Amino acid sequence: MNKNFKNLASIGIIGGTGIYDPTIFNVLDEIEIKTPYGEASDRITLCTFKEKRIAFIPRHGRTHQIPPHKINYQANIWAMKEIGVNVILAPSAVGSLKKEYKPGDIVLPDQFVDFTKKRNYTFYDGPRVCHISQAEPFCPELREIMIKGLEQLNYKVHPNGTYICIEGPRFSSKAESNYYRTLLKADIIGMTLIPECILAREMEMCYVSISTITDYDVWAETSVNSKEIIETLNKNISKITKLLLTIIPNITEERNSCNCSKSLETALV
Repeated sequence: MNKNFKNLASIGIIGGTGIYDPTIFNVLDEIEIKTPYGEASDRITLCTFKEKRIAFIPRHGRTHQIPPHKINYQANIWAMKEIGVNVILAPSAVGSLKKEYKPGDIVLPDQFVDFTKKRNYTFYDGPRVCHISQAEPFCPELREIMIKGLEQLNYKVHPNGTYICIEGPRFSSKAESNYYRTLLKADIIGMTLIPECILAREMEMCYVSISTITDYDVWAETSVNSKEIIETLNKNISKITKLLLTIIPNITEERNSCNCSKSLETALV
């Protein structure tokens, strides 16, 4: 399968809401990868930037036609691995569960709480069993690169945070929102982190979430609607673009302070 698609890129970008355009890089080609898990969200765009080989796919499709609970996360991650990607940069839009986490801020979550319900969470459905560790879900080395890049750009960044992932596509009730923030102590809320980061770890890929806050969730007694979220998100797109252009040259083929590439050594039964 896909015999001619080996080692085409090492850095993968899974573009979230509003991040659909790979032309900030030097676009080389578009390819369609066949996967054992069905169709990916879209064709993969191959690019280069300062000698780095990049693969880009829009998580929701390029016209945002795929809702969060229908994204084929397995196909997206498998396709990236198939073409040689070992690093995933994952921008996404989130809501805030804390006053100090303000719309327009960027969060680099270091933990998650999973409240999704009916997704395909693993590549190991038997007969091989895999208990992948998610004690530290995100690559520490990529997070450090991100933090330095954000500080260099003088962007407001929260270097830690707990991301609660809900099924969607609806927004939370007020009772749910207050439950997440007061009892679960979550900081941000979104719909796409799970199982994407879990599947990346099963593929022994380095993964980092770049969460841009678009709104205060409904706990703040303000209405949450898609129109306002998109307006705020559009203001954040230039930030994410500049961040990617800043940090990508600093991502090396080899990482020295993470064990992401060895995730399966103690996970397989």
